[in-house]
Amino acid sequence: QVQLTESGGGSVQAGGSLRLSCAASGRIFSINHMGWYRQAPGKERELVAIITSGSTHYADSVKGRFTISRDNAKNTLYLQMNSLKPEDTAVYYCNAEVATMTQRRFIHYWGQGTQVTVSS
Repeated sequence: QVQLTESGGGSVQAGGSLRLSCAASGRIFSINHMGWYRQAPGKERELVAIITSGSTHYADSVKGRFTISRDNAKNTLYLQMNSLKPEDTAVYYCNAEVATMTQRRFIHYWGQGTQVTVSS
């Protein structure tokens, strides 16, 4: 089994910064895509940013403000969020496409979510 554990959420004022982390643990054989999604109250979950071995992709709403990165040696994903806006308020979820030692096929896993609240 694989677990994704997020940390780093919290409350900040508009213009502030936060850094989210997501550590993958378990009997991991390989990790393909990793990404961050968010869900605001009353809205559907949306993609924030995704990273593969060679490229990154961002939602238009966060381009230039958020930076996604990963440490493959630590199986950890990061999201540096700068110039935060009230509309960034949401629960942020980590997602990873993981193949385990026993099941050598990629399956999507989700973290439990971490709350980010930006006040004006």
